[in-house]
Amino acid sequence: MDFFYGQESLTAIQWILRAVITFFFLLFATKIMGQRSIAQLGLLDFTMAITLGNIIAHPLSDEGLGLTGSMITLTVLIILYLCGVYLSLKWIPFRHFMDPSPIPLIKNGQIVSANLRKVRISVDFLLSELRKEKVEDIQKVALALWEPDGTISSFLYPQHQTPTRADMKLAPELFSLPSVIIKEGKIDKHELSNSKFTEDWLKNSIASTYKVEIKDVLLATVDRYDHLQVFLYK
Repeated sequence: MDFFYGQESLTAIQWILRAVITFFFLLFATKIMGQRSIAQLGLLDFTMAITLGNIIAHPLSDEGLGLTGSMITLTVLIILYLCGVYLSLKWIPFRHFMDPSPIPLIKNGQIVSANLRKVRISVDFLLSELRKEKVEDIQKVALALWEPDGTISSFLYPQHQTPTRADMKLAPELFSLPSVIIKEGKIDKHELSNSKFTEDWLKNSIASTYKVEIKDVLLATVDRYDHLQVFLYK
């Protein structure tokens, strides 16, 4: 356990042990902090990401620094982070400080230039984000908001929105997610057992229809109507 402490030099094995322990410690720490720390980077999350990386990097590159102190520091910071998340859920003023209200960038088809300067983005960036939402005309946008996590939410005027089945008074269909029964050349036997297919039938069907083996299939799915769809490596 000497590799935990600062030394004049470390052997290759000791460096490897430091890296392995640090990796699993950070993996465990991220699990404790929850999916929020991965899914979005708010003010609190960004602060933690920068701090954790800075603290843990030094003992991994400098044998003179011990690993124990960094892990204790990280543990304290994780506890503070969890307290901050809890406060943001329970104390509204703190929540507004950490995750401020969305800022309107477009209102009624007009760009709010003052708010662009406030959030420090350019018109080019705004247009780029709108294009990702398949919006080519700003005048079609009733409202566009700069969210606390740095993304832009846009809402079109009703007359420019794609009509839904409800708008067209069509009978609704049940939603179902296709099951993945082959992924990257391997059969998912658990998902296959939930369908009417057997492994032998699946192999024979793919061999006769596509003239390939299971290992040549990138992805195969089956829907609620038991329709098989196959995607091959290219």
